[in-house]
Amino acid sequence: MFGVCGKPHKINLDEQKLMLASQQFGNGPRVVFVHGFTQTRETWQDLTSDLVDQFEVVAIDAPNHGESCDISLNLESGARAIGEVGGAAAYVGYSLGGRFCLTLALAEPQKVSRLVLISTTAGIEDKDLRLARIQSDEEIAKRIEQIGVPKFIDEWLAQPLFGGLTIDTDQRSMRLKNTAIGLSSSLRLCGAGRQQPTWSRLKDLSMPILVVAGANDEKYRLLAERLVAEIGSNATLAIINDSGHTPHLEQPEKFSNVVRGFLSTE
Repeated sequence: MFGVCGKPHKINLDEQKLMLASQQFGNGPRVVFVHGFTQTRETWQDLTSDLVDQFEVVAIDAPNHGESCDISLNLESGARAIGEVGGAAAYVGYSLGGRFCLTLALAEPQKVSRLVLISTTAGIEDKDLRLARIQSDEEIAKRIEQIGVPKFIDEWLAQPLFGGLTIDTDQRSMRLKNTAIGLSSSLRLCGAGRQQPTWSRLKDLSMPILVVAGANDEKYRLLAERLVAEIGSNATLAIINDSGHTPHLEQPEKFSNVVRGFLSTE
């Protein structure tokens, strides 16, 4: 079903039904998890092990990541591909995964019964800033191709954004399962500069929505507050104390309690 990872393989869902790689566990209401850039579906393994007693959990390798490394899709077609695998469910997305899940919820709201958005955004509104981000992502993509995945992952994790992670929580070995071609393609197709801003459409979302950010991640905490304000009364804000950009890794117990509580609400 999957091509050889590391070789570029752009597809059109209308031409071929290549499915994103995924794993499924447990029984109950379905919950779909989508990871962030440089991660794989394995990032959720501790959280999903806490949920399988109550939910059917589906963890997906996003386009250009993990075992989906040779499936190159932009944000819109990637969201559609995620919906093809996940079906009707609650969707949980972190960072890039959050942007995929938000895009799916706007495009196919009938598939998304609940939505959890973690450390994510509805896009960059300023055109000049978007273009600058596209250029920045292109430079990063070229660097990945030049230096390879191991060195890039070390540079990526050294950013202040991930200062709350440790050698025990940064999941470096899992991130090394990605490929240079896959990661560079992800930046070029799905980087934040490529995301069309959807702030004005958030009020159209009617499903229950939980927006999560780390208290120490000022940029995304402010974005989370704005997301909730723009969505309206069906949105709930959860700020995880003593956490930065990766609350599911930095404060897994607090994060799990918040997400389980939201998913369990009638």
